[in-house]
Amino acid sequence: RSPEPTSQASSNLRLEIVWTALPTVLVLAMFYYGWSGYLSLRHVPPGAMEVTAVARMWSWSFEYPGGRTSPRLYVPVGKPVRVDLVSRDVLHGFYIPAFRVKRDVVPGMKNHVWFVAPKAGSYDIFCSVYCGTGHSAMITSVEAVPEEEFRVWLSHGEDREAEGKGHGRELLEKHGCLGCHSVDGSLRVGPTLKGIWGHQVAVTEDGVERTLTVDEAYLVRSIRQPAAQVVKGFPPVMPPYPGLSDEEVEEMVEFIRELK
Repeated sequence: RSPEPTSQASSNLRLEIVWTALPTVLVLAMFYYGWSGYLSLRHVPPGAMEVTAVARMWSWSFEYPGGRTSPRLYVPVGKPVRVDLVSRDVLHGFYIPAFRVKRDVVPGMKNHVWFVAPKAGSYDIFCSVYCGTGHSAMITSVEAVPEEEFRVWLSHGEDREAEGKGHGRELLEKHGCLGCHSVDGSLRVGPTLKGIWGHQVAVTEDGVERTLTVDEAYLVRSIRQPAAQVVKGFPPVMPPYPGLSDEEVEEMVEFIRELK
């Protein structure tokens, strides 16, 4: 019906201004709110307490000023906490769902998160990045306690004797051993440490299966050279710890000896 165009308009300046200006304003508004939200996540409030979270396959440990360490993150209620993130081996992810906090823990890269625990309680910490066979067991918690209780804990520590904990256990916690080895008989990535002293275990050494008795020599070699004798049924994933002194190894062995 209309073989020729009926309109002679070649442009519409008002329409072009509207469809250019309106999306631009929307994008800038979205950028502003996104950027301000990002800055609030990265800018730590002045006076925040500093803690270092050390991730390794497959456990967390937390180091406080003064040398205090713990497998759980103790924080005072209502106070900002800055957590510096360090990985000892592979890529991990520091994730606290309750506080909407998640950040990659990259080997060799400085990173941090911060949060405020609004009320006392226990909040889960997960690894959000698949980091190997024990990834699903890499769980710990934030323990938010009243400020005065936190000060007592930080200055005096937990009652290790009442909980059956000696310096040997502190060393096991510090070096991440309890992330793979339990002390209550439950199985994890590695065999439990409870009640193994004096028992026989089947191990693979140089491709040959052998049966050994768990004694001091066996435990020392397992700590110093974990790949030399691997317990049957468990993966050979334990890393060596060359930085351990002989005294520290002896204290670890003594703690394991007393586990019944």
